[in-house]
Amino acid sequence: MGYQTRNPYTEELLESFPEHTDLDLEQFLARAAAAYAHWRRVSYAQRGEVIRKAAAILREEGDRFARLITLEMGKLLAEARKEVALCARIFDYYAEHAEPFLAPRPIDTQRGLATVETGPLGLLFCIEPWNFPFYQLARVAAPNLMAGNVLMVKHAPNVPQCARAFEELLLDAGAPAGAYTNVFLSNEQAAFAIADVRVRGVALTGSERAGAAVAAEAGKALKKTTMELGGSDAFIVLADADMDTAVRLAVEGRMTNAGQVCDGAKRFILDESIAAEFLERFAAALARLLPGDPAHADTTLAPLCSEAALELALRQIAAAVEGGARVLAGGTRLGTTGYFLAPTILTGIGPNNPAYRQEFFAPVALVFIVEDEEQAVALANDSPYGLGGSIVTTDIARGRALASRIDTGMVFINAPAVSSPELPFGGVKNSGYGRELSDLGIAEFVNRKLVLSVA
Repeated sequence: MGYQTRNPYTEELLESFPEHTDLDLEQFLARAAAAYAHWRRVSYAQRGEVIRKAAAILREEGDRFARLITLEMGKLLAEARKEVALCARIFDYYAEHAEPFLAPRPIDTQRGLATVETGPLGLLFCIEPWNFPFYQLARVAAPNLMAGNVLMVKHAPNVPQCARAFEELLLDAGAPAGAYTNVFLSNEQAAFAIADVRVRGVALTGSERAGAAVAAEAGKALKKTTMELGGSDAFIVLADADMDTAVRLAVEGRMTNAGQVCDGAKRFILDESIAAEFLERFAAALARLLPGDPAHADTTLAPLCSEAALELALRQIAAAVEGGARVLAGGTRLGTTGYFLAPTILTGIGPNNPAYRQEFFAPVALVFIVEDEEQAVALANDSPYGLGGSIVTTDIARGRALASRIDTGMVFINAPAVSSPELPFGGVKNSGYGRELSDLGIAEFVNRKLVLSVA
């Protein structure tokens, strides 16, 4: 496919970008290594000036960045604007908090005067996905640049203009050349870069398959990695839930970004006493969504990012039906132009159905009905994934007790999955390892050095 801008609403190919050559890659690596030698010695205050300036540019020119997102991957413009605003908050958060997060820490010991100092690790190679074209970059760039690392980033091939715009953002903010480098590479070139001795860490957000391949390459080269992979998050509605709240959160949790969210609500686990009412109201709410140009304010259903994404979702739905699932709503393509999938609800999915353990990266809700909260927790945990999950209940203490029993990296009570700079993001099991955002995210790619002096 190569690096291309194809509008998911019109299906028009707008622009293609050549891949960088092997010589380009070598020059980028050399420049990044030189930038690291300088940037690691720059003070937190000076780094913060660059990062705060980037936040200011995002706020001043937010609509320009948001429209690029909508153009390249089809996100509703209102959602794209929220994404850009979140990126600005992430930049400001780390500009303010990086130094205290990484401050030297004394150790109480009888062996002498001991301190753990925290410093940068070096050049990081990052592979990032298309579904949040700026947010995914901001949450790896802001903390690591503030920590003194430098980054080389291979973004998704279908958002090349967003990839270039983010690099230009940091250059315009005053980052030195090589501190952040966007690269248009093949997978083979990426593997070569990962193995290069100048690269000291690898971060990936993407599919389970991509994570396994990249982690294997990094492991052969003894590189530290973080992996934020897929998810099939449970959305548990308990018997005492407020139904207005449950339906509103369900629509938001499943339909944000046209369902293309790793920690979106995907498996709806309903107490049998409220299942019929919830499903009737949920289906009605989905039917009211309006497909159209994602740049228009009245559009409430965006297209999927690509023809391949639409075709995959349709194949998954067909396989689920063949395996015994029933289509309560949707299940088909909408229209003939634009990669639109009708919001879909599947029921009757048993453990032998392929859909039971798959991730649906589309507006598809899998519904399960349970007798009680014990079954709800067991079903929530019966997944190869462990990213996030939601519980809807009027009894907060009960919700928190259940949350403690769910094997995921995040649980949200009376909320869909949310992201904020101070909240750690990441999962367990096949959803990956490591954390981004918060004080945990900035600590992933640093050297914690013990300094012990004896009188």
